Formats: sequence, C-alpha cells, structure tokens
Amino acid sequence: MTSHGSSLPPLVVHAPRIEAALARRVRLVAFDVDGVLTDGGLYLGSALHDGVPAPFEFKRYDVQDGLGMAMLRECGLKVALVTGRVSESVAMRARELRVDACIQDPQARKLPALSDLCSSLGISLDEVAFVGDDLPDLAVLRVVGLPVAVANAVPEARRAAVLQLQARGGHGAVREFAEALLYARGEWSDAVERYVASRSEPAVGAAGRPHATEVTQ
Repeated sequence: MTSHGSSLPPLVVHAPRIEAALARRVRLVAFDVDGVLTDGGLYLGSALHDGVPAPFEFKRYDVQDGLGMAMLRECGLKVALVTGRVSESVAMRARELRVDACIQDPQARKLPALSDLCSSLGISLDEVAFVGDDLPDLAVLRVVGLPVAVANAVPEARRAAVLQLQARGGHGAVREFAEALLYARGEWSDAVERYVASRSEPAVGAAGRPHATEVTQ
C-alpha cells in the first residue's frame, strides 16, 4: 500500500489532446444534458399524490462525470448546464453539483440563453467550451471557442466539433472531457492531489462524520 503525497506513482492520463493555448483560453464550460450528461433515455410515468396523478421523470447520471465537473469548478472554471428540456431531475442534479448556471429552455433556444449567460459573466463565446450531441446543439457548437461532441453525437454535431470524445453521453463523456481540458491546461495532476488531500483528513464536526455503515471513497 502506498502512502499519500510524493510516494504516489506518476499519474498517467489517457485523454484526448487539446491544444494548450485553446484550453487555457476557456473560462466557461457548458454541457447539454440529454445525451451528454445522460444516455438520452427518459423514464416517464405517474403516481397518485393525494388522489391526483402526478407525473414523474427519471434520468441516469454518471457519478464520475459529476466529480469531473466538480474538478472543473475547483480549478476556477465556470460550469453550466444548457438543455432544451425542462426537468426537475436536471434542477436537482444542478443543485447537487453546485453548477454556476442551469438553463432549461423548452424551445431549445440554447444560443441566445448561453449568450445572455456569457454577457452576465463578462465572458465571450470564444472563451466557452460546449459539449453537445444533437441538432439543438449545433447553433452553439458553431460559435463557441471549443466545440466538443460526445461519441454518440449525430454526424452534424461531430462535423461542427473540434474535439470528438471516445465516451458516450451518460457513460463517462463529461469526465473524459474534464480530464482532457484540465490536462491540457497543466492543472489535472495538481487538482487530483488537492482532491486526495482534502479527503485524507478526518471530518470536523458531527455533521461531517460518515455513518458507521457508510463506506466513503
């Protein structure tokens, strides 16, 4: 068993290559949701609540993707979700990940929404990386500085992207891109070590203590 710190073996990241100057220019990373954060599948149904049918929707998210987004934010990048479907599931996931913005436009007008967000943050579209998969993402992919397509993206989205990921949406694509971007910026290895160090000390206070049966990573 190795100890923490300098005795750790060298970290090798097998990530897609992004030109360093382009990676360092990025200030905001925005992600589509369905087909990028998820596999695109929707579980729809309803249940009775006080005798009244109440609709519900479930989506599957990847835990490693979530940590990748947290690493982006820890390195000082803004993170946003931009989706053309309104869902409480997405709002819940956005709160869990503490993203900087969660835009849900039922008419999928993603470019105007993202442009407004950039204006409010003082960021140009040339300083934005966007990860998409389908036709509603094309308008954004064509104008941002770093357009990215997941492995399951439609041909039109792949042609608009300068980086095509090997992983599919909902199955590690977001994590793959987070690692690739931070690695190109020269920040991934240090970010990993900061994360390990932050999880190596005992929690302070009762609220931060794990339950006796809980296994933490």
